[in-house]
Amino acid sequence: MSMDNDIDLEALRTVTADLTADDRAYEAALRPRTLDELVGQERVREQLSLMLEAAVARGRTPDHVLLSGPPGLGKTTIAMIIAHQLSAPLRITSGPAIQHAGDLAAILSGVNEGDVLFIDEIHRMSRPAEELLYMAMEDFRVDVVVGKGPGATAIPLEIPPFTVVGATTRAGLLPGPLRDRFGFTGQLDYYATDELHRIVQRSAGLLELDVTDDGGREIASRSRGTPRIANRLLRRVRDFAEVRADGVISEEVAHDALALYEVDDLGLDRLDRAVLSALCDGFGGGPVGVATLAVAVGEERETVEELAEPFLVRLGFLARTPRGRVATAAAWRHLGLTPPAADQLTFDGGTAD
Repeated sequence: MSMDNDIDLEALRTVTADLTADDRAYEAALRPRTLDELVGQERVREQLSLMLEAAVARGRTPDHVLLSGPPGLGKTTIAMIIAHQLSAPLRITSGPAIQHAGDLAAILSGVNEGDVLFIDEIHRMSRPAEELLYMAMEDFRVDVVVGKGPGATAIPLEIPPFTVVGATTRAGLLPGPLRDRFGFTGQLDYYATDELHRIVQRSAGLLELDVTDDGGREIASRSRGTPRIANRLLRRVRDFAEVRADGVISEEVAHDALALYEVDDLGLDRLDRAVLSALCDGFGGGPVGVATLAVAVGEERETVEELAEPFLVRLGFLARTPRGRVATAAAWRHLGLTPPAADQLTFDGGTAD
């Protein structure tokens, strides 16, 4: 596998397989390369900076790092920054790609001293691979079993000191022994609108786009607290500005572009509104089971649970109850509907599946 001091491009393609080639190039061009360039996450940045500076001063590899938080907040970017700050090669893999202990052993056998191994979605590793990783992280050695049955032989494999950076969107799924082996855990939070505004302006500068202050703030305010979404919306507004305007991204242009792409003032998209409409119009506000709700909007259950539900809950538009999902009064008002009286919300749309 080809390596350099910044990024293993082939491995990155595996991690971002859900993105198109153009998406990957766009994302890579906008990633900050140092902690100083990283906008937001001040507490995590300061803590990481101290840890990395101390490790460099001692001439030792830093502790293993666990980064947790919702998608799109910069976990992969921070892993790249850690490797860059340490002037170390970055090896990238993902939990779903490590389904056997042998998969992890093959990766670890190629690790050199000081390398940074980034494991995205680390909570999705198989249990045998997790147990092998315990020993590698703590003792820098693993036992590779060769053969099967009574004739199986364990061959010890010494590994030079290296740093694991694990990223997870569901920290609660990580077993305790694995979490305990990380010397630093950083919880990434959603970004404030002002921080997203700075990110939009920075990205616009790198892409040489003409974005007014109000235009950048309009994009930031609809980005759901997520830099990845802010950069994605910026690209869509850029297309609109170039084709249907004079190329300048003003507040009016951003507003019209995002209306065309069905992103409303709060950042709700077509799926979000479909979920709320199904709840309010189809099920009287709930409660209704998530599987039933997914069928009503024509999506997979996982899509509703992972893409729409967290944001709607965070806005206070959706409540998760033991009987199912319930639309709040705020959700009714956002759709321009009159919320029913509290004692009328008795519809049982299914179990809390």
